[in-house]
Amino acid sequence: MPAGRMTLGVVQFACSDDIRENIDTASRLVRDAAGQGANVVLVQELFEGFYFCQEQNPQHFSRAHPLDEHPAVAAMRDLAAELGVAIPVSFFERHNQAFYNSLAMVDADGAVLGVYRKSRIPDGPGYSEKFYFRPGDTGFKVWKTRFGAIGVGVCWDQWFPEAARAMALQGAELLLYPTAIGSEPGRPDLDTMEHWRMVMRGHAAANMMPVAAANRIGSETVGGHEQSYYGSSFISGPDGQLLASAGRTGEDVLIASFERQALADNRAAWGLFRDRRPELYGALATADGENAL
Repeated sequence: MPAGRMTLGVVQFACSDDIRENIDTASRLVRDAAGQGANVVLVQELFEGFYFCQEQNPQHFSRAHPLDEHPAVAAMRDLAAELGVAIPVSFFERHNQAFYNSLAMVDADGAVLGVYRKSRIPDGPGYSEKFYFRPGDTGFKVWKTRFGAIGVGVCWDQWFPEAARAMALQGAELLLYPTAIGSEPGRPDLDTMEHWRMVMRGHAAANMMPVAAANRIGSETVGGHEQSYYGSSFISGPDGQLLASAGRTGEDVLIASFERQALADNRAAWGLFRDRRPELYGALATADGENAL
């Protein structure tokens, strides 16, 4: 059975387009979180540079590196081992001729427990990820870190309850979502922040486990296009309540602690997983609710 306390740190910051500068900023904030007692620290999506998916430009493929050669992953591995914290690390992965929006789960000894490749790839104004990334081929992952079982989705994954439930069914105790989201170039009147938060807070309540998201802040100009990011990183408790919340602007470090055994006991007592009826959910495995894939 789970034992001990999991203390989660979530950091948010504005990215430059200098990978070393961003690694230094992330490292400083991870150290801050660890200094406040965090033993798991979440950093935002693709923090190595600007969110280049604002445009379709083949030159941006040069940003990708294999897992074992990626400077952001290497830096976070060293930092995790030094501080004794687990860090999910979002990175642009090149694997042979394929490119992925990936995440390496780094445990508290600096070891990479595995890689998750983003399953759902958005394609819209300002978020042209399909030009760069293949849909992930790993399936949803849950890793048994030193401080508990952690499931991680990446940005667009966070809008889908199926992903959260799949990770919960695999034994996750905590769900994390590194993110890059903000203004909508095709809909300048649209502010998705509250919707964005509410969806993930629903995952927390439906699965009775903490959920957190880390988002970038600031404005970035890529290929003459400017896009802003609304921060608002947060940590939700297992009932969907906000426990810690960052603003739309400004660096921040959020901290929340959880007793793992208390979380497990509460999930079991409610019976939400006991009373599932998988044999009735066939429609979920179809594209339109009727025709099998």
